[in-house]
Amino acid sequence: MMVEQGTMQAFEFDFDGRYRPLLRLLGVTPATAQVVVGAGVLRARFGPWLLDTTVDNIRDVTVTGPFTPLKVIGPHLSLADRGVTFGTNARTGVCVQFDEPVGALAGHRVLRHTGMTVTVQDPTGFAQLLRVRAGLDTA
Repeated sequence: MMVEQGTMQAFEFDFDGRYRPLLRLLGVTPATAQVVVGAGVLRARFGPWLLDTTVDNIRDVTVTGPFTPLKVIGPHLSLADRGVTFGTNARTGVCVQFDEPVGALAGHRVLRHTGMTVTVQDPTGFAQLLRVRAGLDTA
């Protein structure tokens, strides 16, 4: 579900019930997980993890999936490209690629991520909004 508050739009994560107990142990619940797109900013909160960047740092946005649950449920680091995944289901997600890497998993200075994948409830709407706000949607 997307919640609109002025120029801020919040997207809730799409929790698969099978993985809720594991995610709860990590501190990730519907109350602690959300992606917000605001006036020039993108913020993803996933339990104790936080990723902040500006929308002008977004290079590309793609709807992706399905995934292997072991590779997506919870917070994950891709060893291939240093991307971060905040996953609550294995069906569908949105991959956001950055021009400049952004911190999230290990603090904001230690490890920086080239992209982020999130499993929000409205992946198509989220991807479309990001493309527009980042100036990628020229149509």
